[in-house]
Amino acid sequence: MKKTTSTLAAAALAVSGGAFATSAAAQDSDCSYPIGAVLSLSGSMAAIGGAIGDAGQLAVDHMNEAGGLLGCTAEYRLRDDQGQPNVGIDAAMSLVSVEGAEVLLGAIQSGITMPVLTSVAVPEEVTQISCCSSAPNFTELAAAGDTNGFWFRTLPTVRPQGYVMADIARESGYENVAIIYVNSDYGVAMTEAFDEAFTAAGGTITNMVAYNQEQASYRAEVSTALQGEPDALFLVAFPADGATAMREWLSFGGTQNLLLSNALRASEFVEAVGAEYLTNAVGIDNAQFDGPSVDAFNASWEEKYGSAPEGPGLHTMYDAAAVALLAAQKAGVYEGPAIRDAVREITGGDGEVINPGPEGFARAIDVLAEGGDITYVGATGPIEFDEYGDVSGPYLIWGISEEGELTEVDTWNVERVNELMAGQ
Repeated sequence: MKKTTSTLAAAALAVSGGAFATSAAAQDSDCSYPIGAVLSLSGSMAAIGGAIGDAGQLAVDHMNEAGGLLGCTAEYRLRDDQGQPNVGIDAAMSLVSVEGAEVLLGAIQSGITMPVLTSVAVPEEVTQISCCSSAPNFTELAAAGDTNGFWFRTLPTVRPQGYVMADIARESGYENVAIIYVNSDYGVAMTEAFDEAFTAAGGTITNMVAYNQEQASYRAEVSTALQGEPDALFLVAFPADGATAMREWLSFGGTQNLLLSNALRASEFVEAVGAEYLTNAVGIDNAQFDGPSVDAFNASWEEKYGSAPEGPGLHTMYDAAAVALLAAQKAGVYEGPAIRDAVREITGGDGEVINPGPEGFARAIDVLAEGGDITYVGATGPIEFDEYGDVSGPYLIWGISEEGELTEVDTWNVERVNELMAGQ
């Protein structure tokens, strides 16, 4: 499959005189490249997984509108991991070995992303870019040389999030905080970071209670977390399970002083709990820089889907797909190692700035065809991967109005985050 698509691409390039294909060439060609994506579209992540998948589709649509990938059509092949690692591995392997994908986008949950990376992407030499997996063990794996450079992610690691939330908790006057967290790499890492920073600042963690996903009730976990009479709760969860746990927390008399993880910035969570109970909550999420690249994505999303791009993972998923597509265009061949090697060449450099959208991608194709350099500035702003495939970025502190609207409480720019982390 992979050899067949590469041969078709070579033919398309030959027809266009060796340069990258134009829009007309892409429309005339019957070749295509599969862009694989493995996301949680059902189970506890269904509330956010579908929208994240739409963000990847938007980037692929933009590339095709701009003229296609290497003169061919980019085909978005989205598969549901059902929130299960074994299902995610099977889906990824099918995308690679059967459908010929040289790129894998995803997964959302770190506990699924990791086995996909180690069982599929690395051994099959496929470039993997995650929008949403923030556990620090990916950095450790890359530092040990075990990713062979095939791993990238477009959002910061979870550790700074935990430290920022701990700082907010202390600034809010909370001295005793309970934590209920999802029993996953993401939940464990976030909890450990918060615990480390909060206790170092003089606070006390009354209880840290893990929960397993997709349970009908979390009464036992909530009862344990209520012991010690905490003056605030830090909930690290995904929307569906988080709403169940939060309703039970409130029904048992738990405080409305709430700290919420980034995955809970979703209207589904607010509606399921009730906005009137969440007006004293503050949450964290990855923020976007201000500027034309962010505005371009936001406008494209609203035009396509008829609403503002609110919710976790939308901007970072678009950027994951865009980086993969532009890296393949830069490489000149749809092959995993070549795409891997080109990722840093189209981000964080001094080339012509390329923004999201069909016009930006079309310009990228033209510049690369002329032998020039590009620098993709994405839906999340400037992107620069370090040696381990990680990025840094700002944070949004958000709240919830009485009307159920997600509001902006504060922003932390990169300099502010770095200053906090440097003092630890």
